[in-house]
Amino acid sequence: MKMMERRMPMSERSLKDLQQEVDTYISQFKEGYFSPLAMLARMSEEVGELAREVNHSYGEKPKKSTEADNSIELELGDILFITICFANSLGIDLTEAHDKIMHKFNTRDAGRWTKINTETK
Repeated sequence: MKMMERRMPMSERSLKDLQQEVDTYISQFKEGYFSPLAMLARMSEEVGELAREVNHSYGEKPKKSTEADNSIELELGDILFITICFANSLGIDLTEAHDKIMHKFNTRDAGRWTKINTETK
């Protein structure tokens, strides 16, 4: 996978572009991708960090004055990065995975939720 010469705004980049960018980054290191088990552990760590940030912002546990100023945005970015690494290491196309999941939600859960601007009988 080859890195793009010019960075496009995020809104103009596809999941494929992101997967290529991450692969180019990881491919420069001899160690390459971590094992699936190590990546799962890393993903769990990142989800824990996201939970901590959400708790600080929306929960009952304010941040200590000595704690680093992280953000939900950065923690979600970490989760996106490790998700892309995980997918790349297993040869999974995230666009295809997304399409399959959306099909599942659109069929399995088609009548599960109340749609906006619909009248209930």
